[in-house]
Parts: sequence; structure tokens; C-alpha cells
Amino acid sequence: MLDRTATPRLASYLSGRWQEGAGDGSVCYDAGTGEPVVRVDATGLDMAAALDHGRKTGGPALRAMSFHQRALMMKQIGLKLLELKQEFYELSARTGATRTDGWIDIDGGIGALLSYASMGRRELPNTRVLVDGPPVMLSKDGTFIGQHILTPLQGVAVHIDAYNFPVWGMLEKLAPTWLAGMPAIVKPASQTSYVTEAVVRRILEMDLLPEGALQLVCGSVGDLFDHLTCQDVVTFTGSASTANKLRTHPNIIANSVRFSTEADSLNCAILGSDVTPDAPEFDLFVKEVLREMTAKAGQKCTAIRRVIVPRDLVAPFTEALEARLSRNTIGLPDAEGVRMGPLVSRDQRDEVRARVREIAAEARIVLGDPDKVELVSGDAESGAFMAPCVLVCDAPLSAKAPHNIEAFGPVITVMPYDTLEDAIAIAGKGDGSLVASLFTGDGEVARTIGLGIASLHGRILIGSHSTAKTNTGHGSPLPQMVHGGPGRAGGGEELGGMRSVSHFMQRTALQGSPDMLTAIAGQWMPGATRKSEGEHPFRKSLAELEIGDTVVSDKRVITLEDIEHFAAFTGDTFYAHMNETAAKANPFFEGRVAHGYLIVSFAAGLFVQPDPGPVLANYGVDNLRFLTPVYPGDALQVSLTAKQINPREAEDYGEVRWDCTVTRGEDGEVVAQYDVLTMVAKTQGTARA
Repeated sequence: MLDRTATPRLASYLSGRWQEGAGDGSVCYDAGTGEPVVRVDATGLDMAAALDHGRKTGGPALRAMSFHQRALMMKQIGLKLLELKQEFYELSARTGATRTDGWIDIDGGIGALLSYASMGRRELPNTRVLVDGPPVMLSKDGTFIGQHILTPLQGVAVHIDAYNFPVWGMLEKLAPTWLAGMPAIVKPASQTSYVTEAVVRRILEMDLLPEGALQLVCGSVGDLFDHLTCQDVVTFTGSASTANKLRTHPNIIANSVRFSTEADSLNCAILGSDVTPDAPEFDLFVKEVLREMTAKAGQKCTAIRRVIVPRDLVAPFTEALEARLSRNTIGLPDAEGVRMGPLVSRDQRDEVRARVREIAAEARIVLGDPDKVELVSGDAESGAFMAPCVLVCDAPLSAKAPHNIEAFGPVITVMPYDTLEDAIAIAGKGDGSLVASLFTGDGEVARTIGLGIASLHGRILIGSHSTAKTNTGHGSPLPQMVHGGPGRAGGGEELGGMRSVSHFMQRTALQGSPDMLTAIAGQWMPGATRKSEGEHPFRKSLAELEIGDTVVSDKRVITLEDIEHFAAFTGDTFYAHMNETAAKANPFFEGRVAHGYLIVSFAAGLFVQPDPGPVLANYGVDNLRFLTPVYPGDALQVSLTAKQINPREAEDYGEVRWDCTVTRGEDGEVVAQYDVLTMVAKTQGTARA
């Protein structure tokens, strides 16, 4: 815990040790009381050595782990952080965050880490290489093929984070970085860096991460950008002006360093033209705007800045919002009954007040005074408190300031529209945003506005009475969904499930023989060697099974009696199976055909080895395609080949993906192609148990 009787210096963790800067640095102050908290400085620290440490120590150690091993490591870290979170809440209050604000940041950040841990085990194979998409046939005879793969970049991810989310901002970036197999250097904003530092310190104390996988800079990054290479990645969250300055650094340009930005965003909320003041969507809309104004005192990159409503609902909306704002209590964030705390600093409060004055040149203040605030606790002079402020811009289609100036605090501008086309045009004047929300009960309104604004927004929330209890809200980025936006918002994509993991990996096109690509990708490729000698593959445990192990079945002739029995047994009496004349009239068939699922069922009967053994269960098929009709009298044969072997960490079994090819006749024409998925014991002893 921080010593409140002094102003301690905050250290950085670089090159395997905690280090203090050589300069005086800057002091961070308590947002509510104005008391000094820490002094931050990184002057003179060796950034080139830190990058080298990450590349040579952290990177190889992470890449030696499989995706599942990295995911389980992240799960352990996340669960331990949950046990320690009360410490982080106490520090978070000093940044101006209420308990609810802290929950968004702390529990939200840990939740993002745990979500990626879960997605990694569920959606990724237990390998070190990702096969990206299907193989591509590059020659007619199949001897020359192509395959895209993803492998971890062999540099360091440098994450430069904003002050408003010192925990979530770090963990939501670290999660896909670590899962991809890349080390990171985290640089938090100085004003709230002591919260980030506490979390990093606790993570390092767990001794779960490989050395070099996580480093921390508290203060300026100095000459770090001068030492970046094409294998490094930079992510930045903050102002568009700073983002532009960093992304045009000569070394970033010269080495084509990957640079992802999440910048200023004038997000909007739109009330549908179908909504009336007595509709449930109206009340939901007012609540959502209130929440986004007051959560984190409006200091969220996803917060609503522009409120777009039908012209005749401007007065009813502002009246309803005023009634709710009257119950909004402002004061010290850890005081009982306080709903909104201060902004992060007095400098930030003064910045927001200045931006309000600029917006007011083309709008009028209808609620709140940016220069006055009523508190239930705390001192207005010492703390960075500010009252919520509502402006109305009567001519939003011709105005400029409300669409270009972001007051990063509890401030919104209400904008009336007359037609849906006007609403779309007003939303688009933000020139690219992270998120928009639309509240409507009409599908046509949702379609028109949703498609009209989609190209300029990274995410769109459609709010209605049917999702009132389940939707996560306008301002809540989710690990599974894209977080980022075009244009002014930076063009980045910080989240989005496995999409964001690929940001830290290189996509490479392999071209060669099926055997060579199988060896590199660790997955059997069409045309690669099949090993069909010896024991049936279903008799082999994971320890014994090899990629390419194959069973080629006997043949089975499909009869008309088979087709009719299957139809009667299943109830699938579709005319193409039962009526010769109708089937011939179909442009795809020459007569009655076998059911596709009959083919799959007979295929299983042909390739299965039925005795108890290592194969524990069949849990599905992927990519099933019926390629050629099968007629009575056709003889079917199956080739089943071990395509991918995926042992599960901390389990006695794993998954095996089998390539299943069903052919007919002497020429071996393919009639069905799919992957069979099975659970297989790791050892024969496990199978017997």
C-alpha cells in the first residue's frame, strides 16, 4: 500500500528489476483531496535494454508455450488478481473512481483477462502455430499447394495506456498479446500509474509469468521509439493529436512498425423516430445517457458525447434527464451515497471547462454550470469536481464544434433531427467513432440507421425493451467483440476475440508440397502422405497417434432398400429420395438419390473400430459438404486420416480432428468431405480406466 505520509517515488520494472528514474519527475495528486500520492519519473532508464530483454528472454519463453498453456497461465493470474482486488479498489478511489467506477476498471479488466483465457482454450488448438483458413490448391494434380499460417511476432508489444482505466486498459491489451505469445512493455498514463504499478507488482509476485513477458515504465518512455523494429507492436490509447505525433515517428515509418490507435471519439446515442415519451425505449434511452455521463465522471473513451433525438422530443428528453440528474450526488468517491466522483485531476477539470466554452459557441447550456458544483462531501477547491453539463445545438447539420471538440468529462450535447437521413448525417459528422447506440422498437428504423452509420462506427448497440435486462450498455467494450473505430477513433481494433490475437502475429503464406506444409503447420494437408499400415488409428492413444495415420475402409453398396428404410426410420421422405419422376425433374439429379445423412451414417459404420479403447467420444463434424449425388447401386468407400492432434492441458484426453473423405466407384469420385471430431485418451492406461 502507498504511504500517505510522504510522496513515494514510483519505480519501473525493466530488464528484470525495479528501477527508479534519475530525474525529479512529476507528482500525481489525489483527485478528491488534492493530496500528493506519488512522484513519477523514468529519466535515464535504458529502454533499448528493456526491449532487448523482452525480445531475448520473454519472447522465447512465451513462444515455447502452447496457446493452451498461455491461456491457463492467464487464468491463474486472473483468479489471483480477483483475490487481491480490494487493494486496487482503495488505490482506485484516489483517482476519483467510485466503487462502481472501480468495478468497471478492476473487475472489468480482470474479466477481460479471464475471458481471453477461456476463449484461448475453447477456440484455439493446443499448438504454437495457427493454421489460417483452408489449404489452396496451386496445381491441378495437388502436388503444389498453399496454406496461410500465423506465428507470433518476435518483438515486444509496447502498450501506451490512458489515465481513465489504469487496470482494464492494461489487462485488455495484455490478454491477446500474451495469448499470441508476445511479451509486453506497459506504459500507463502518469496520473493514475500507481494503480497500474500495484497490479503489475502483484502479477510479478505470483511467479507465473516467464521473466521478460511483462515490463513496466512509470514515466516517459524516453528514446524507446528509436529502438523499435518491424517485429515490435505499439498500441496507443489517448488523444488523436498525441497518436498522430507517435505514429509519424521516423522509426515507426521506416520500419513499418505496427501501430494501433484508440483515440478521441465523439460517440453518439440516437433515439429512434418511432419512440414516444411513454415508450419503454424512451426511459431506457434517458437512463443510458445518464449512466454514460456520470460513470467515471464521463471520462470514458466510449462515453456518449452527442445525443441525437427527434426535434419534438428535445424538451421531453432534457426534462426527463434533469429529473434524474437531480438525484446525482457528487463528492469524494469513497464516501457513502456518492454516485459521481471527481475528474482525475484539476488540470483535467479545467480542460473540460475550456472545451465546454468552445462547444457553447455553437450550442447553449441548458443544464448544469461547468464552473459550479454542489458537493455532498469533499472540497470544490481541493478536488477536481465538476457538475454534469448538458448543451443543446439547434442546428447540428451546420455546426462544427460539437462534432469536433470532445469535452472528456460529464458533458453531452443534444442534437435534434427531422428525418432519419438527418440523424444518419449528424452521426456521421463525428468522422469516425468507437460506438453508437440506437434506441428503437422498430426494425425498419434499426435497419435504416444501423446500416446508415455502420461504416463510421466500430460498434453499434441496438437498445430496446426486449434487451433491457440483458444488454451490456453503450459504453461497455466486450472481449468477444470489436473495440475500436475508424477515422477520428484511430482505426484500431483492440478487442474482438481471436481477431485481436492475430494483431500480434504474422500471417505467412506457405507454398510447397503437401508433405512439407504438413510438417511446418502440424496439420495434415490434402495430398500429403497417408500412413495406413498397421493398427487401426482408433486403437491408438494420443501418445501413439501420428498426423497422417489413416484407415481406408471396405466398400459398401447403397441399395434402394437402404434409402427407403432410412426414409421410413427417420421420417425424411423428401421427394428426391422417394419419387423417381420428381427426382429426375430436379436439375441436380438423374433419379432417386441417397440421403446425405445416410451417406454420413454409412461412412461412420465403415471407418469405426467398435471395441472400447482410446477413442472416448465423437463430438461433432465440421465443414460437411455433399459434393456428388449417390444413387442406388453406388459403392461407397471412406478414408479417415488423423488431421490434427490437440492434447488438452491438465486433462487425460485431447481432441483429434480427422479428415473424412467419402468416395464412390472405381474412379474414387468424392461424394462427401468433412472433418470428424473425437475425444481421445492421452494414454492406453487412461482409456482402460
